Amino acid sequence: MKKLKVGVVGIGGMGRNTHLPAFGAMPDVEVAAVCDVNPAKMDIEGLENVQKYTDYKRMVDEADIDAVDICTPNYLHSPIAVYALNGGKHVFCEKPDAVSLAERKKMSEAERKSGKTLMVMRNNRHLPTTEYLKTLIDSGECGKFYTGRCGWIRRRGIPGKGGWFTTKEKSGGGPLIDLGVHMLDLAVYLMGDPRAVSVSGNTYRKFADAADISDSVHSAFGEKMENGVFDVEDLATGFVRFDNGATLQLEFSWASNIEKEKRFVELRGEKCGFTWQDETLKIFTEKNGQLVDEDVKAPFGDGHRANLRHFVDVVLHGAKSDFSSCQGENMVAIIEAIYKSAAAGKEILL
Repeated sequence: MKKLKVGVVGIGGMGRNTHLPAFGAMPDVEVAAVCDVNPAKMDIEGLENVQKYTDYKRMVDEADIDAVDICTPNYLHSPIAVYALNGGKHVFCEKPDAVSLAERKKMSEAERKSGKTLMVMRNNRHLPTTEYLKTLIDSGECGKFYTGRCGWIRRRGIPGKGGWFTTKEKSGGGPLIDLGVHMLDLAVYLMGDPRAVSVSGNTYRKFADAADISDSVHSAFGEKMENGVFDVEDLATGFVRFDNGATLQLEFSWASNIEKEKRFVELRGEKCGFTWQDETLKIFTEKNGQLVDEDVKAPFGDGHRANLRHFVDVVLHGAKSDFSSCQGENMVAIIEAIYKSAAAGKEILL
């Protein structure tokens, strides 16, 4: 059996707990190399006979690999992806694509010139409820979506407070760029990928000096640093207009005084609407002159593993990718524009 040889860069929480186990369960994948600036992180069961590097450039140049999987802090996504693509490797990258649109465009250009595959984590596209919705939408049952809202809001759950997550130079921002990519991508994907033409937004930082009280397991992500930097937002709101006339409201928070954490996408179409919340799905429509509510019964899924499986199928088996760099650029453009709008206090045209 032909195998895809992968080199994983970044053996922190996501690389160690999600990507490595996912690849390890695939019979047509071999994790042939790993890389982390901290050698101790690579000293784990299952990596005894794997090539180890502390410099990703050396791994790309020297290791016998076909693809590079990037699980590093956000500011390194674009430099590593560009170097790997230029080195003739396929690339899978954790979200967000990049910390700026300029960096994202460098990735797109490297992909175009190399002829290799570049994909970025879009795990919510690969959940059973989303797949059900996509089939329904593609059949024309919903009609055109013209407005909606999406969000991921936490009561408490600031990741790695004082570390790279809360340092704008390394993360690119707070919950908007951390959580926003998930629900924003899902909403725009299900709307048919319209292009954003204007954005208005605001950001808030109210919990930077609050006690480290958390009701969310997500606060365990990252590595906390006492007296570290916290120069990103802990809540962001926004409003997006698209080229087809549709609009989208959004809200993302690491900490805010709400009842409980939830992630959601609500879209309203000409024929039906739906609420996707925490992987549960309700559809609202009309049949035979009667209003009808449908609770869709679908199993919970592991979207991260399914997304990685899709990458392997695209690269190794010729499957059609569900992701494009145009989608990636549109996503980063919206996020960047919200930050610009918040700073300028006005709407930003794209």
